[in-house]
Amino acid sequence: MIAAALKRMATELPAGWRTRFAPAPTGWLHLGHAADALCVWGVARAFGGCVVLRVEDHDRERCRPEYERGLLEDLAWLGFAPDEYVPPQRDRTAAYHDALAQLERAGLAYPCACSRRDVAAHTDDVFNEESRYPGTCRLRALNAATVPARRVRMEPGTESFDDILLGPCTQDPDAQCGDFLIRDRRGFWTYQFAVTVDDYAQHIDVVIRGEDLLPSTGRQLRLARLLGRQQMPRFLHHPLIRHLGGIKLSKSAGDTGIRELREAGRSPAEVLGAAAHAAGFIREPRPIIAADAAALFGG
Repeated sequence: MIAAALKRMATELPAGWRTRFAPAPTGWLHLGHAADALCVWGVARAFGGCVVLRVEDHDRERCRPEYERGLLEDLAWLGFAPDEYVPPQRDRTAAYHDALAQLERAGLAYPCACSRRDVAAHTDDVFNEESRYPGTCRLRALNAATVPARRVRMEPGTESFDDILLGPCTQDPDAQCGDFLIRDRRGFWTYQFAVTVDDYAQHIDVVIRGEDLLPSTGRQLRLARLLGRQQMPRFLHHPLIRHLGGIKLSKSAGDTGIRELREAGRSPAEVLGAAAHAAGFIREPRPIIAADAAALFGG
């Protein structure tokens, strides 16, 4: 079924359509990243796409140069070579400032002095990232020169999209999260903002990523429209590799990294085969090389 959906997608996209692999250098790559790379490169190679490599280092506190070097080494070891490199997010500050200024001129962004704890106080869950912002600072007219954080206005209304794997989806960003942060209290650009600006500027036609990011799609589509994007990207959210309890693999939790598997003597084919099986791309474990990724998705 996914192969048929991908073939239909390919007929609707321009020749040499673009997707991206966009890791964050906040830890070592693990099997989940290997599965994501298989999907990104596999779909692109099977259906005439171009893979862009983008390092998403917007979180300046957690990102480390050694992690960035490590992810590039691990990708090369696995056999994945991008068709194009684009500047890391640390080099795109001017583009983010321009996008923020555009929103501010249109009255779509405003300063916010609320902490995460302030927002969570409305939901009884201090650590719930999906706590809906109640609009506390919308009408406060805070001094933009002294308050670094910015939120973008989310009015009621739905965003609909046809996920290539999951089918039709509808989300209401205002109901999900309300006005969300595009720059935080430390002055750092947020994930939601940076990836939307980058995907627009870098002409990304298809966003291939894990299903944990499905809830972000509606708000990113809404933000892209506010920034003037006319042709929206397509989305494919693939299954994650999870622990037995259902928790996804995590760099911050110290899940076994690709570098540890390399040091233990595992081959690239063994690692990719394990990742493909754990993600449900193949039924039985078997060695896979990066050049065979297209065959997993109908190529």
